[in-house]
Amino acid sequence: MNISDLKFDEKGLIPAIIVDAISGKVLTLAYMNRESLDISMKRELTCLWSRSRQELWLKGETSGNYQHIVSITADCDGDALVVKVEKDGPACHMGTDSCFTNPIYQSETRNDFTLEGLMELLDGRKREKPEGSYTTYLFEKGIDKILKKIGEESTEVIIAAKAEDKKETVYEIADLAYHIMVMMTEMEISLEDVHRELASRHIIDHKVKQEKMTS
Repeated sequence: MNISDLKFDEKGLIPAIIVDAISGKVLTLAYMNRESLDISMKRELTCLWSRSRQELWLKGETSGNYQHIVSITADCDGDALVVKVEKDGPACHMGTDSCFTNPIYQSETRNDFTLEGLMELLDGRKREKPEGSYTTYLFEKGIDKILKKIGEESTEVIIAAKAEDKKETVYEIADLAYHIMVMMTEMEISLEDVHRELASRHIIDHKVKQEKMTS
């Protein structure tokens, strides 16, 4: 599908859902016209159409909070877009990470868990150190204790996997992931840092595969 296949409304606009490519979080709902979409693809920066000002709006031009486009995908009808971005700062003009910050409903039986949410919780534990928290205990003991736990949990993963016990392996992987994220918080390593490193390796791996196919 290309721009000519898209269905713009009677005002020449198409809704664009801006999504954080790293966390998957919805950042904002905005609109594009043909010109702003063309600019967005050429510059790999989100360029939107401001309905209130009736003008093109390059996100970050005044704030510095640019959104670097990873991909743009149209829905099945071609009348809406999902724009995945890597952002330089808050997406909302209110200074928040996302424009969607006002809860309306939350299920009491379904957990809205994310790795980003867990990292935020760990960061809070590190700053506030509430009594009785195991995470607080790890931060108070310091990096050596955290690394020791990572070593122990790594061993537990290996033992469970060697026994071909899938359920136990999943359990131990979760323990290991938690302690690694505690270490990341202690060392001020973000999920974005790891994501970018993995993404760079994916590009390298893709090039290697291409070279092998052509050799």
